[in-house]
Order: sequence, then structure tokens, then C-alpha cells
Amino acid sequence: MKKLSLILFSISILFSFQKPLFSQDNLIHGIPIVLDGDTIKINNKKIRFSGIDTPESYYRGKKQACYLNEKKIFCGDIAKKKLKEKIKNNPVFCKTEKNKDFFKRLLGECFIDGESLSKFMVRNGYAFDFKKYSKNKYAKDEKYAKDNKLGFWTMNFEYPWVWRDKVRSNIIK
Repeated sequence: MKKLSLILFSISILFSFQKPLFSQDNLIHGIPIVLDGDTIKINNKKIRFSGIDTPESYYRGKKQACYLNEKKIFCGDIAKKKLKEKIKNNPVFCKTEKNKDFFKRLLGECFIDGESLSKFMVRNGYAFDFKKYSKNKYAKDEKYAKDNKLGFWTMNFEYPWVWRDKVRSNIIK
């Protein structure tokens, strides 16, 4: 019995020095407003899904287009619509990162009933693994969508980061 008490005491000491997995500072939850395929707003806080990227529904006055059978489609609007359909009117739980992005938005991963919205968007072909920031976190999901020709993988498109670079360089007018 004495040995068991000593073991339990030792374990409690170890856990008291552990950093908490979550702090209230980086948790946000509520019913979101969908701003884009990879950005939502909860309680007046903009949250950009870290590690993924979707076509732009509006960027510097322009909408990103994709082509399906030579028909021009605004793929940023499609990504935004798919995210809205997924969320419906459900509460979303987000775990945000310490740092913000260039536009001062919070970065994080958001969930509905434990399911990652980022993973959902990439796996269904409406978002891309943003390797520059994701460390390939969503690479398998992107491969799945591509192999199964889901979402944008049925269309001709430019990756959003390539398209934005062209807009910034005034290549797309």
C-alpha cells in the first residue's frame, strides 16, 4: 500500500509540471459566419484555417476562376459554399495558434463534433494542403481527393497561392 501511494504521488508530481494541452486563451467556440472556404468568424474573431488554402472568393477585387469543360466557374465561391453546407448552423470549436497571419487573423484548426473542417475540405477536394505552412499535414487527404477526382480535382485550376501571386503582380487583370 505504501508503495502504491508513493507511485501515485510521483505520477501526480510529474503531471503537475506538464504544460496543459489547452488553455482558455486559444479556444474559441460558437456559431460561425463563413467568410471564405478557409476563413470563419466567431464572436468577431476571424480565424484562418492553418495549413490549408482554398481558391479566393474575393481577393483584391477579383474572384478566382476554375474551368470545368471549358466553362468558367468561380471556385472560391464553391469552396465557401461547401464550408457553409458542412457547418450549417452547428457550433464550431477552434483551437488557435499563438501567432497570427499577415492579415492579423487568428490561425487555427476548427472542428464540428470532433471532425476537422480543414481535413474535410481537403479530403473532399475543395481545399489544398498548403505545404508551405502545413508540414504535409493534409498531404494524404489531398492525394485521396486527387486520386478520386473530387471537388476541384475535376477541373482545371491554379493553386490559390499561385493565383494570388499573379494578382499581386498584375498578371491577372
